[in-house]
This record gives sequence, C-alpha cells and structure tokens, in this order.
Amino acid sequence: MFKGFRVGSIAGIPIRLDVTLLLILPVLAYLIGNAMAEVVDALNAGLEAGLDAAVLTEGLVPWGLGLAAAIGLFVCVLLHELGHAAVARRYGYEIESITLWLLGGIARTEEQPRRWNHELWIALAGPVVSVALGVGCFFAFEAVLSDPVRFVLGYLAVLNVVLAGFNMIPAFPLDGGRVLRALLGRTRTHAAATERAVGIGKFLAIVLGLFGVLAFNPFLVAVAFFVYIAAAAEGRQTAIEATFEGVRVRDVMTPVAQIRTVEPTHSLADVLDRMFSERHTGYPVLDDGVLVGIVTLDDIRDVDPDSRAMVTVGETMSAKLETVAPDAEAMDAMRRIGSSDVGRLPVVDDDGALVGLVTRSDLVTAMNVIRERRSAGAADAAAK
Repeated sequence: MFKGFRVGSIAGIPIRLDVTLLLILPVLAYLIGNAMAEVVDALNAGLEAGLDAAVLTEGLVPWGLGLAAAIGLFVCVLLHELGHAAVARRYGYEIESITLWLLGGIARTEEQPRRWNHELWIALAGPVVSVALGVGCFFAFEAVLSDPVRFVLGYLAVLNVVLAGFNMIPAFPLDGGRVLRALLGRTRTHAAATERAVGIGKFLAIVLGLFGVLAFNPFLVAVAFFVYIAAAAEGRQTAIEATFEGVRVRDVMTPVAQIRTVEPTHSLADVLDRMFSERHTGYPVLDDGVLVGIVTLDDIRDVDPDSRAMVTVGETMSAKLETVAPDAEAMDAMRRIGSSDVGRLPVVDDDGALVGLVTRSDLVTAMNVIRERRSAGAADAAAK
C-alpha cells in the first residue's frame, strides 16, 4: 500500500507522494477557504488573534490562504515523519522511504523495532515534533504583523497540536498504537503485545466509526475504516513474522540442483514452449554456470510473437537482479519480494554463485507447513 512516486530525498531518505495526496490537497484548500470566516472567528476566540475577517475573506484571498495552509500542513506531516526517521536511525534502523498520502504520512523502516524501548521512543518522536512545530508556529504567529501570514501560522499552530493528540490514540497505524504495543511489550512477546494492541485498536476504530456515523461525519468514518484495516494488517504481518522466526532462506528455497535454467542464446520461442510444458513462468539465465539474469513470461510478452523465434533470451532478460543470501531470514526474502514486486529471488552465496531460488509460493507453502506443524505440536502437548 501507498508506494507513491518519488519526488526527492532528505538525508538519503526517499520522499514519495501518493496520488491520494494530490487529490486531497485541493479539497482541503477549498474546505479551509470556504470556512475562512468561521476559522478566523475560532482563532480570534482561542488565540486572541485579532485577525481582520474582512481582509481575509475578500476576493481570492481565502482560496490562496487555504492552499498555503494545506501545503503547510503536509510539510508539517513530513517533518513529523522525519522525527520518527531520525530516532529510528539513532537506534540503527534504516528508513526505506517516507510517503505522504490522504490521511498523513508513513515512515517505513526496513525492519520493525524488536526492543520495546526502541519502538516507544521512535513512536513518540513524531508527536513531539508536531507539538514543537505547533509551539514554533505560535511564537511566529505572535511575532509577525501580516494578517494573512498570521492566519496560516495560527492555523498550523492549532492543527499541529491537535494532530499530535489525535496520533496518540492507541490504535494502529497511529503513533499511539505503537506506544501501546511498546508498553505491552515490556512483559509480553512482540507477537502477544501486537495481538493485544491490535484488538484494542480495532475496538477504538469501531467506536470512532460509530461516532462518525452518528455525527454525520464521513471523514471520521473514513479514518475509522482505515485504522481498522491497518490494525488488522499489522496483526497479520506480525503473525507472519512470528511464523518465520528462526527460519532461513536456505530452509525454504529450491536448491540449485532442482532449478531449471536457460542460457542467453536460447530463443524466446523455445523458452515459451518450455514454460508451457514445465509450468514455469520464469527462469534464471546462466552463462557458463554464472547467473546473468532472469527471463519471465512478462519479458516475452513484450516481444512481438512473430519475432520470438529470432530474439534471444540475452536480448530480453532482466539483468538487474534482486538477490538474497542463503543465510538471510526468510521474512527478509518475503519483504523484498513484496517491495520489489517480483515473484522470485535468486539465492547466491558470497562468491555470487547461484545456490537456489526462493519464490513467493515457496514462502507461502513453508508458512502453511510451519503453522500446521506448530498447531499439531501444540495439540500433542495439550493432549499429554
């Protein structure tokens, strides 16, 4: 979910925008501009701002300020996520990317923190940054004289503090859900803490959704739906990680002796015939025993059918390979298959020699077998 498209990087962290952000920005700008008079009244009452409503509601000013406030909000969300990223890096966790989308931002780490205190401080970093931004915007709001600028700063000051509080609701994927799991993890395993936190998050999502329905607020209903789905996904992910705990790639891969391969000089027509007879959709490509690429059915589809007899594998194969070591964790292979959107990973040793192949179906089959074995073991233990 939410891979988005890359727009740049900060401190080596890829920054991505999901298409939903581009959809919500003009909507949010419209909503702020349309409610300009009410927002000005609220800021005047809450912050004793003394803003001139006549100036701020004249002509196109509300829409310009609405757009500035909307962009400013997502800049603050980005800084919130960078707060998570900074603390995660402090503890040695690499950041895969930060994605901004419809309901905020997501900082993806390459691996989940296993120590409860690491997860606690990483989760708290975002809300702390939001509160600091709110305080900073408030002081800037007090210092400037221009009403349009003061409106944007005052709006962001209030909203950052509100968002920090909202993020502390103890439900995944909100920061409060991760704080709750971290605290539960002091006396429980990671899987058990996640299970309890997910249950609480689902319950709160249902309550929030019902409140949104009763209040006729579709935004709250959408947030509740997302929180429920994300909590369930977190539970599934942790269950998979628990299943693969201690399992290495060499335990689930297909050994090289059982792998069917092709050579760069083979024609695509011949490879397609083999795919039909052998029921495979991809082959490692070996040149004198050295792995040089992978050719898949999708690669062949891109070539005109009339030309496949004359086009070789070497001209069509994917030479940029995503590989994995045999001693890597099986869960790492599953993550890389998912993030790279490939169906298989060649397994290579330290010398670069092909020693096996691990596919998505290999991992799913291994997961089902491991679960069945553990279930049978637990049943035998209970019977005794």
